[in-house]
Amino acid sequence: MRANISTNDGGPTIGAVDLFCGIGGLTYGLRTSGIKVVAGYDLDDSCEYAYEANNGEGTFVCKNVSEVTGAEVNERLKDFDIKVLVGCAPCQPFSTHRKDKKHRERHKDWGLLAQFGRLAEEVMPDYISMENVPELVKESIFVEFVTKLKKLGYTVEYSVVKAEEYGVPQHRRRLLLLASKEGTISLIDPTNDEEHVVTVRDAISKLPAVKAGGVCEDDPLQTAAALSKLNLQRIQASIPNGTWRDWPEELRLDCHKKDSGQTYPSVYGRMAWDETSPTITTQFYMYGTGRFGHPDQDRALTLREGAILQSFPEGYRFIRPGEKLSRKAVARHIGNAVPPKLGEAVGKSIIAACVG
Repeated sequence: MRANISTNDGGPTIGAVDLFCGIGGLTYGLRTSGIKVVAGYDLDDSCEYAYEANNGEGTFVCKNVSEVTGAEVNERLKDFDIKVLVGCAPCQPFSTHRKDKKHRERHKDWGLLAQFGRLAEEVMPDYISMENVPELVKESIFVEFVTKLKKLGYTVEYSVVKAEEYGVPQHRRRLLLLASKEGTISLIDPTNDEEHVVTVRDAISKLPAVKAGGVCEDDPLQTAAALSKLNLQRIQASIPNGTWRDWPEELRLDCHKKDSGQTYPSVYGRMAWDETSPTITTQFYMYGTGRFGHPDQDRALTLREGAILQSFPEGYRFIRPGEKLSRKAVARHIGNAVPPKLGEAVGKSIIAACVG
């Protein structure tokens, strides 16, 4: 279906369902682009509040995707002229951070991409998008996914993209797939070149300062984990983009003194103001898990800073008013999310394919 997309009454409508939706990063990006997302499916019920509080009429459905039927997805999309199915299956089985790399297929989430493929076949949407870690492209389950889509008549394009080229203030590489039942489709051209990326300074420099272990009165997400006396000394001895090699000998960990420890120079590092941040992981709030030290404050990133570096808007809500904050849970939600700016690029690409 080729169509002129219009915001006027009577124009063709685009509706989407988001599989493995988490707290709604991809959904939010699609909505920003102009696509209505009617529902997000995820097994983690702790994501429900953030998903629904920030995504308009989008309904969070707590359900294992393996139990979702094409009939129920089609029912949700029945009133739209153009149907879209998107998702980011859990990346843990394919990540380079996985310790047991030889037995990836034993991971409980290994088969979820196949469930995505099953739903694609049952729903037969006009457009499909899938996002995951770059390593997935090497796996047979991805080859099978692409082969299935092509046999169903889809044109499929995929590549590893740089998130910073689409306005995400972060060095992040992701595999992005787009598929069209209606002809060719491709990701829109980058919105930010190397000289005009969104830097750490652009993203978080205006946020209120907080100390390690402190919290901003106006925003419970602007809170930083406490540091031990030794780690406080370490971050005070750190410089932006430096390493633990900048520290006095007495501050170094025993592992740093071994040959095996020489290959992790960014651990316990500070970020630089005028560059993008490192990849935001689920442990970005801990100083010792990567280059997650604030550029000049003696602490690790706050939850709000991590969310903004993932390109969530500053006002994105993650916990119910009055709810006790779990730093670990919120950081996991943020680190696992599809950056909304990347989701927006996906949405714009689908709209461009509709009018092309």
